[in-house]
Amino acid sequence: MQAMIPRYDMYAFIHKALRAFMTDTLLSMGRMDCEDDADTAVTLGQVRGLLEMCRAHLDHENRFVHTAMDARAPGSADRAEKEHREHLRVIDLLETDVFAVEHSHGEKREHAAGQLYRQLAVFVAENLEHMQMEETDNNRVLWALYTDEELRAIEGAIVASQPPEKMIATLRWMLPALNPSERGLLIGGMRQGMPAEAFHGMLEVLRPLLGSGDWCKLERVLA
Repeated sequence: MQAMIPRYDMYAFIHKALRAFMTDTLLSMGRMDCEDDADTAVTLGQVRGLLEMCRAHLDHENRFVHTAMDARAPGSADRAEKEHREHLRVIDLLETDVFAVEHSHGEKREHAAGQLYRQLAVFVAENLEHMQMEETDNNRVLWALYTDEELRAIEGAIVASQPPEKMIATLRWMLPALNPSERGLLIGGMRQGMPAEAFHGMLEVLRPLLGSGDWCKLERVLA
């Protein structure tokens, strides 16, 4: 019976956001018009935004999640740490590829954009596998060592370490990626920790992220 009770998964929401951001960015990169400077600038800006979020996410997991794992089971985060170091190396290479596209034109830009697209596709594929590992292997360790209340506290420390503008950038991808009940849990939790005026101001910022149907569902959940 105990095994049937769902445990708290701190990876669930942020990984949905990252999967959405990664796949949308890969699609945008694949259809980018290299002859259109404005389209190129917007697309490369999105790629840079994704890489920035990925770098920050790796840092959060290294500092908070892996530290917690190793504190009670030394060495249990070794695989994840190793993969994170490789992801950081690839992020540096992708940033170089973005720069190459920006500073080229004509056929050279087409070639550089194709290189960036293919390398980004590999990066996304590797991250999808990595997140699956974290949601299974890492969670198995965390659930054996920590209570749900302790896991929420670890996640709370991650959230508290981020400035408001970074949180809004994350919510840009997280909110549309969640299902209605998950949105209700996320926004309901935020409501409990914010003054009413600040909460309603945040809702106005988030409202354009959802279609009218999904927004009505969220309002019903919050009510």
